[in-house]
Amino acid sequence: MPKKVTGVPKGASLSQHRQENVYLAIQAVHQAESLSIQLLCEVAGIPRSSYYKWLSHKPSPRQLENQELTEVMMSLYHKVEGIFGCRQLTLHLRRMLEKRINHKRIQRLMEIKGIQSVIRRKKKKYPRSTPQHVAENLLNREFQADAPNEKWVTDVTEFKYGHGQKAYLSAILDLHDNTIVSYVLGHSNNNPLVFKTLELALESVSECKPLIHSDRGFQYTSTYFKEKLDAANMKQSMSRVGRCIDNGPMESFWGTLKCEKYYLHNYRTFDQLKNDIDDYIHFYNYERLQRKLNGLSPMEYRTKAA
Repeated sequence: MPKKVTGVPKGASLSQHRQENVYLAIQAVHQAESLSIQLLCEVAGIPRSSYYKWLSHKPSPRQLENQELTEVMMSLYHKVEGIFGCRQLTLHLRRMLEKRINHKRIQRLMEIKGIQSVIRRKKKKYPRSTPQHVAENLLNREFQADAPNEKWVTDVTEFKYGHGQKAYLSAILDLHDNTIVSYVLGHSNNNPLVFKTLELALESVSECKPLIHSDRGFQYTSTYFKEKLDAANMKQSMSRVGRCIDNGPMESFWGTLKCEKYYLHNYRTFDQLKNDIDDYIHFYNYERLQRKLNGLSPMEYRTKAA
């Protein structure tokens, strides 16, 4: 029985791939129903000679390589529940296969298999608050840091579960390596949620006084939060009014977390939501490769810096 050729060589069109599917269908029906090749070719509208030419065709090394690459790609894609797009699949396949792989090749194979990253975006709503303390935008969209624990960004985002119940996630992200330094999931969007996140972050570092940037949410503009930062000798920075891009890296992480985990599931309980967030943040910190980190995960990049 001839080998099935599922890989498409570089430069081959999707129409050629569809033509190959016709040949495979003829082969399958012939074997299952014992119908004549002549009849099946007439129904499909192709010359019988073309079918037999395909039948005797031997796959090229490139086609065999594409077949292997496609199998590994699909296995990885299903493992991560479809959250990876072309760039992420390319990064992971390069590491898994220890080969230089062009992202355009992966994009072509994804088109052939009919897969794409699962993406869903939701706009964030910003509650109005009366600030007790406002800081200048010291970060000024300079989102690069030369060393760990030099610049932190922080924010709170909302999740829904059960029957309209809400949970709130507070997190701190290090701009040097995009590591989530600390996070707390709670039932209420309040001061203790944010203060606990800061305390956990400070416990994880020693002799570091990072700049911390946030929006103008009521927790961050409170006098008590300012007192905590002063006690830790930390400088505070805040986004300008209505300029969410001033805290872009944190907004980007929320979008990634929700697209790659939260929007893919329905959560009945707080514990189910918490377990998935715990799992995802560990995956994000230790396993999710990032192109701007030279193809390393945040913790790998952080460890190399240390």
